[in-house]
Amino acid sequence: MGEIRNFRSGNQNEPPPHGGMPRRLAAIIVGDIASYSRLMQADEEGTHVRVKRIERDLIEPSIVEHHGSLVKTTGDGFIAIFDSPVEAVRCSIVIQQNLIGRNASIPKHSRIEYRIGVNLGDVIVEPDDIYGDGVNIATRLEGIAEPGQVYISGAIYEQIKHKVVCGYESLGDRKVKNITDPVRVYRVLPDADAVGRTRGRRENTLIFLLGITLLVIASGVLWYLLTQSRGGTGEQAAAPTPAPVASPSPQPLPREAATQTPQPSPSVASAPPSPAPPSPAPAPSQESSQAPSQAPSQSVPPVREPEMIAIRGGSFAMGSNDDPTERPVHQVTIKPFSIGKYPVTVQEWNECAAAKACGFTATGKDDAPVSNVSWTDAQQYVAYLAQATKKPYRLPSEAEWEYAARGGTQTKYWWGDKLQPGMAGCKDCGDLAAEQPAKVGSFKPNPFGLYDMGGGVDQWVEDCWRRTHQGAPVDGSAWNGGDCSSHVLRSGSWKNDSRYVRPANRDGYDTNVRYPTHGFRVALTP
Repeated sequence: MGEIRNFRSGNQNEPPPHGGMPRRLAAIIVGDIASYSRLMQADEEGTHVRVKRIERDLIEPSIVEHHGSLVKTTGDGFIAIFDSPVEAVRCSIVIQQNLIGRNASIPKHSRIEYRIGVNLGDVIVEPDDIYGDGVNIATRLEGIAEPGQVYISGAIYEQIKHKVVCGYESLGDRKVKNITDPVRVYRVLPDADAVGRTRGRRENTLIFLLGITLLVIASGVLWYLLTQSRGGTGEQAAAPTPAPVASPSPQPLPREAATQTPQPSPSVASAPPSPAPPSPAPAPSQESSQAPSQAPSQSVPPVREPEMIAIRGGSFAMGSNDDPTERPVHQVTIKPFSIGKYPVTVQEWNECAAAKACGFTATGKDDAPVSNVSWTDAQQYVAYLAQATKKPYRLPSEAEWEYAARGGTQTKYWWGDKLQPGMAGCKDCGDLAAEQPAKVGSFKPNPFGLYDMGGGVDQWVEDCWRRTHQGAPVDGSAWNGGDCSSHVLRSGSWKNDSRYVRPANRDGYDTNVRYPTHGFRVALTP
């Protein structure tokens, strides 16, 4: 991998000096450009400019946003370290997902694609470099990764498997160069649908093999019966033949049906009966037994409108002094608007997916808030809702969201200045730890009658992300324009601690990247 592979490590003969060598446990990202030599040979200056632009505009900001440190860049790669394995993997996913967008309009042979390896290990840290087997393993993972992929070690997997709800494909134990013990390797599947696709491929392969096996058995039985019947007359040989054929052939059908039936069932709306709603009436007796269980939710009525709460508007002090991103505190005047009583649910989202207006089918209980949604996904939903209802649905502005979340209060939380159990769904809010958010409306509403305006899922708003409120609009409108590669998130999630559920808390995330705790609610202009 060029210069990165020349890192010194615990494998080298020269021992590190003792005394002032700081060591730390860190998550290490190693990235390298695939086919870098070929790209440089084809267009040396152009490739160099493009690589530097990606480092400046994507890699370095992503590392900073995810609380990591860039150790060094080389001609064809980079190394970064993080205190948090979760943030290291999030950063890797963001880089790869953004590169997909950047490469979309570029011919395949000219694309700049990174291979990324992530490992957790004890490293020696110097001002401009890091050393140790932890770096070596991350480097080897990068070396075996496919272009555009993120490979992580078993050590990373154990730390993030219940925290980053994306797909993981185990590639087994791999023997890597200069490392004594085999390394357990996983491939990260950042898209929630990728998990189902991977499992679906395996299930389809098993179904195919099962079908072949049954076919071979059936053929063998048929051949045996035919050979046994040759001793009789031609009429007698012909008569028993249909019976053996009929007995094995029905057997594949129940097994295929039993295997395939669960595939659409995780999301009823994903088996979109839109191709055949009630219009075809020629064969009601055969079709009616299947249609009622799947069609009603999307045929009549065509769209389920979220329950809305009307907000009268008014003035309030937006922001706080608890965090630099929430400053300065400034007075904002909000015009009347309506906002969703709850975040958008899995059921509501899947009706959009069934109408082919939203990009994926969500998993989870119908009354849970939809999650793993990018800002772009959220915009697809509000566009679908607006078109279906002829009403101006949209995402709330950041100011509208905070005004609604405060519910007319100016305290740290809408219920007061101290954390109280049972008021919100977060990691230390008193509810039991869970692998997904509670169903919407599980906690008390705020004074405006709104549920889950803190905890549950992070919620996208309309505004572009800026690090502070300096220069923000004072009329309650969304703050757009400029670099909008990231958008604002509010609320905090069930995975965050209580400081994130404050109405003033704010964060930003990449516009086109899905993350397991991200959801949204809708707003409506009067």
